[in-house]
Amino acid sequence: MFGLIGHLTSLEHAQSVAEALGYPEYANEGLDFWCSAPPQIVDSFHVTSVTGPTIEGKYVESCFLPEMLMNRRIKAAIRKILNAMALAQKAGLNITALGGFSSIIFEEFNLKDNNQVRNVSLEFDRFTTGNTHTAYVICRQVEQASAQLGIDLSQATIAVCGATGDIGSAVCRWLDQKIEVKDLLLIARNQERLQALQAELGRGKIMELEEALPQADIIVWVASMPKGVEINSQTLKKPCLIIDGGYPKNLGTKIQYPDVHVLKGGIVEHSLDIDWKIMQIVSMDVPSRQMFACFAEAILLEFEQWHTNFSWGRNLITVNKMEQIGTASVKHGFSPLLSF
Repeated sequence: MFGLIGHLTSLEHAQSVAEALGYPEYANEGLDFWCSAPPQIVDSFHVTSVTGPTIEGKYVESCFLPEMLMNRRIKAAIRKILNAMALAQKAGLNITALGGFSSIIFEEFNLKDNNQVRNVSLEFDRFTTGNTHTAYVICRQVEQASAQLGIDLSQATIAVCGATGDIGSAVCRWLDQKIEVKDLLLIARNQERLQALQAELGRGKIMELEEALPQADIIVWVASMPKGVEINSQTLKKPCLIIDGGYPKNLGTKIQYPDVHVLKGGIVEHSLDIDWKIMQIVSMDVPSRQMFACFAEAILLEFEQWHTNFSWGRNLITVNKMEQIGTASVKHGFSPLLSF
């Protein structure tokens, strides 16, 4: 049995779907209340592989909200993730994916040093960030969507925003080793990490966001949007492909311009319907088929009986591991989202 740990996009979102999640009494409560709300298992479902087997999964709502980070409720955010992991482990889940900000909080605040949650000793090999599958799916979206738009990758310039993150660095490795790309532009806040990535790749130009975007045929966005930053669509190349790998995925509403195509990055479609409610609550276009690739990683690990933290740590994702999880993804009926 596998698990998914997730969270909603905002306090307003959480209040609006509280009834659907099974706790209507939360609907009118403010941030202080949500900071103390416990995690809950709110959905159980089955997933069938195109190869035949069916597995059972559960969705754990952590009750974490992004506003907790913005309003300096860091301790509440940490507590949310650890409590959700403890709940997943007590429920007997073999492998559980940390979705959305869950994995980011885990890595940024070194939660591996907090393995005792009340009477539960966390077994970290029961958890995965799902970042390897997410990075693989984003790279396949680059390859397949560019072909749809007539962008020749051998002549293309690709900008990776958030290049030094776990997913961003993995995408850069794939683009360097698996695709013949003309130019690779590396964008991130930490200059020391950027220089280390550039040295590892042996290529790539370190650039500021404003300078890089107008030069890019393809933009892979796997970073949070800095406050006050706006993308001027008029300065972008035409055509331009943008892979929105952030969460929540909102570049499609912010950027609407002829010949600028925004694709929801890191989303997969399953070949068979899944009877669950959570993907409807997070507004997937086809909730019975579509999901976040990080969640799909837990499903793949359960299908393959790879009960291990397949994605773990920072900047450790290799192209070989991306190919391994990619092979399992295709085998069990998943494909990258390609609808704009």
